[in-house]
Amino acid sequence: MRPNNFLGKLSTVIMLLFSMLILNACGDNSSANAQSSSSAATTPTEVIKWKMVTTWPKNFPGLGTGANNLAKKINQLSGGRMEVRVYGAGELVPALETFDAVSRGTAQMGHGAAYYWKGKNDVFQFFSTVPFGLTAQEMNGWLYNGGGLELWQKAYAKYNLIPMPAGNMGVQMGGWFNKEINNLDDLKGLKMRIPGLGGEVLKRAGGTPVNLPGGELFTAMQSGTIDAVEWVGPFNDLTFGFYKVAKFYYYPGWHEPGTTLEAIINKEAFEALPADLQVIVKSACKLANHEMLAEYVSRNNDALQTLINKHKVQVKRFPDDVLEKLRTLSDDVVKELANKDAFASEVYESFSSYRKKTENWSEYSERAYLNVRSADK
Repeated sequence: MRPNNFLGKLSTVIMLLFSMLILNACGDNSSANAQSSSSAATTPTEVIKWKMVTTWPKNFPGLGTGANNLAKKINQLSGGRMEVRVYGAGELVPALETFDAVSRGTAQMGHGAAYYWKGKNDVFQFFSTVPFGLTAQEMNGWLYNGGGLELWQKAYAKYNLIPMPAGNMGVQMGGWFNKEINNLDDLKGLKMRIPGLGGEVLKRAGGTPVNLPGGELFTAMQSGTIDAVEWVGPFNDLTFGFYKVAKFYYYPGWHEPGTTLEAIINKEAFEALPADLQVIVKSACKLANHEMLAEYVSRNNDALQTLINKHKVQVKRFPDDVLEKLRTLSDDVVKELANKDAFASEVYESFSSYRKKTENWSEYSERAYLNVRSADK
């Protein structure tokens, strides 16, 4: 064999062997990668579990079920990657300790109303409701598009909390009374469960505001601990059975024209979520906010007719002079709050300027339309 032929054949053999080694190596790696991918696909994603504490009785219609609906929305939209469990008032923490529980991380989420925490800062009340203030639709406009939500988040930031609108009940009723309210003197000495700025207005009218959670209201009225109670409106008030302990049901709800309920979220827990789950939590809050208002609009009149026709409740309108005095006192209370500090003034200016703007538009829209619609009745 000639040397050149021998070297050529040897070179060919070496190349074939080298090619086979490369193919085998590629095949091994592909197999390993396939096994790795298969393993990753079958490994379940870790479920993020949150606790939600509420100020409402467990499963209470509208309010408690509204919190349940919010949790359900998060669970569904996350595709099972999050699991939010709801605890009613008293199950994990007392109703009025919801704010602190979420702030310190005992629970990752809470459901309540900002005026319950006025002891932390009086300005919080702007983000729930203001007497003679914004309706539900107007509150949504201010919060989502008028700078209100940014101010609310600023107010809660020092408490390690992120607030979001998560429900609204629309215009409430004025409350249940064990005597008729014919003039301003009838408010003097009256012990009434009424929270927030409305309670301060009642105090200036000569009454005594009492802040009690929902689960204690019926017993307090029944025992005479309080003389009057405002809760929400017909849908919830019928469920609580207030018609059994009070004769007179007054309107309008001057003190709560459109109370925003809140989801409060522990800031650290929220920021630990992946970006897509943060969006899901925000979106679920917005859905729950709109769905609760729709439910109350749908159910309140049916409940009111039951109270009137079946339980013979006497529904009465507050006298004009009483409402006018309450309006004057409300203006004083809100302006005094606005003068407490620079931030309160900033919130007040934002809120009041938005109210002026929306009042102007309502003259051409809702108010004008409703006047025309009812003109021939």
